[in-house]
Amino acid sequence: MAESNVRNDCMQHSIAPDRLYRALLSLRTEEECQAFLEDILTPGELDDIVQRLEVAHVLELGGTYEAAAERTGASATTISRVRRALFRGAGGYQTVLRRIDRK
Repeated sequence: MAESNVRNDCMQHSIAPDRLYRALLSLRTEEECQAFLEDILTPGELDDIVQRLEVAHVLELGGTYEAAAERTGASATTISRVRRALFRGAGGYQTVLRRIDRK
């Protein structure tokens, strides 16, 4: 099968994220996590995720949009999206923040 056909097949089929979830759950140390994230994400993507997590932390502590923007440099749009996910999302931010803030 030609390379373009393989690419088109992947784009036409929904690829389940289960493999990614299992990959993340398999990491045992911060070093392993850092290495995996550096391999799988661009530096910009990693920076965006780090920024969003910090915005969530500021908002979870009761900080304002202005405080989150000042501390992280995030745009109002990013802060709004994080706030929506933090308070009306699937609960992932709360779970992660609760667990990392315990350490």
